[in-house]
Amino acid sequence: MLLLTCPHCGDRDEIEFHYGGEAHVAYPEKTAELTDTEWAHYLFYRSNPKGEYAERWLHTGGCRKWFNALRDTATHEFLAFYPAGEKRPELHGGDEAAHTMGETK
Repeated sequence: MLLLTCPHCGDRDEIEFHYGGEAHVAYPEKTAELTDTEWAHYLFYRSNPKGEYAERWLHTGGCRKWFNALRDTATHEFLAFYPAGEKRPELHGGDEAAHTMGETK
């Protein structure tokens, strides 16, 4: 079982949480003007890195607040937890721009 740290409630078992997908994915501004391909890209295309990955989590069994977590996808180790709306922390001297969808260093 995984142990997650809610930024509002502290350490809890994974059964109290709901996974919400990739963090920091911006909602399109003019959705009515998107083509089907652009809308599908927003809905379904996500980065799938081996290593650091920013995720959204909901503390359903506690405060019911969304927060973000950095997790290593190769080891499943959580590296950081931070409230939704805050900037992604830089842990390994990485460039934040390199973590956006579809971009690599």
